Amino acid sequence: MSDRPVRPVRRADGRTGAKSPGFERLADLLPKTVRQFGLEEQFEEAEAAAAWLRLIADRVPAASGACRLIALSHGIATIEADEPIVAQEVRLRSPELLAGLRVAIGAPVRQLRVTTRHV
Repeated sequence: MSDRPVRPVRRADGRTGAKSPGFERLADLLPKTVRQFGLEEQFEEAEAAAAWLRLIADRVPAASGACRLIALSHGIATIEADEPIVAQEVRLRSPELLAGLRVAIGAPVRQLRVTTRHV
């Protein structure tokens, strides 16, 4: 072990704790790593997909787990629904969901395109 003292750190939640020297938080490392490997586009797509899942769980709980964001391109979010009834519900709620998605991902999404999954 090192003889260097461990310094207290104030966390975002207001608690204090010891920070080990030489360690960085994963949340701080991830954006740097994504840029380093040229994965910005894939990372943004994954963030958008996760934001969609949270949005659906919050605003249309009955459709949670039955639809997903499969593409986001040129301001169009393509949503895949497992069943026609889920697709219809997403279409009916599209103004609300579109506004929520814009806020969640901070991108100019102008349209939801809803498809039904073909098995």
